[in-house]
Amino acid sequence: LRLWVAASDYSGELTISNEILKRVVESYRRIRNTLRFLLANLDDFDLARHRLPAEEWVEIDRFALELARQLQGELTGHYERYEFHLAMQKFVKFCSEDLGSFYLDILKDRLYTTAQDSKPRRSAQNALWHIANSLLRLMAPVLSFTAEEAWEVLNRNPERCIFEEEWYALPSSRLQPSALDDWKNILQIRELSNKKIEEKRAQGVVGSSLQAELDIYTDGPTLESMQRLGDDLKFAFIVSRATAHQRQGELTVDVTPSTHKKCERCWHYRADV
Repeated sequence: LRLWVAASDYSGELTISNEILKRVVESYRRIRNTLRFLLANLDDFDLARHRLPAEEWVEIDRFALELARQLQGELTGHYERYEFHLAMQKFVKFCSEDLGSFYLDILKDRLYTTAQDSKPRRSAQNALWHIANSLLRLMAPVLSFTAEEAWEVLNRNPERCIFEEEWYALPSSRLQPSALDDWKNILQIRELSNKKIEEKRAQGVVGSSLQAELDIYTDGPTLESMQRLGDDLKFAFIVSRATAHQRQGELTVDVTPSTHKKCERCWHYRADV
């Protein structure tokens, strides 16, 4: 009910029904599932022992931190102007799309298959720690009980409750503006490649996205954005191979099933299995 109130535009007439509340419940579930993922993957993380300077983080972790910074700036502005419905719309979208469908989806491979104390895994946890601290404060004015419950899990029985805190001071990502543009380019290409993979899945050509291999044809800044990542490009697209080729004209994505065997640990189809 608190989420429905906050998500409603009070400048016009308000409506409520079972159908509307079902949609609100779905939004709340997305938020809660996002928090469960963050808290579960921070269970063995201690900032005092595992802190890494931002320049040592994997680049996508630094990009995710910038997305969180942008969200926090927009939401605090909406709160100050009493635009609660806009704040909640953006908060839900961030949890379901920027985090759920993009960053956390890509992160699973690294969190689940790299060594527990490895730098790639600790890099991800550093980013998740700061993002979680920002999100809990942003949701606390509306989803007060959930925020307090998650706050106690994140900080392991803290002395102060979340309502004694102020907005979180996110650290600098040390990400260059050009790198920020590169990741925005990759986000757009990823959306197109996902549609192409879905088409092949519907035809029965591939099963999971990891069974697919991508050949992407483009030029200019878009090509440079992808080539800069090298072999790591496949992790951004959650496929077993992603290769960027130079070709003028409209950007095209070719999807083919991998001819290699599946690794039982990381689920990638690799020539060395």
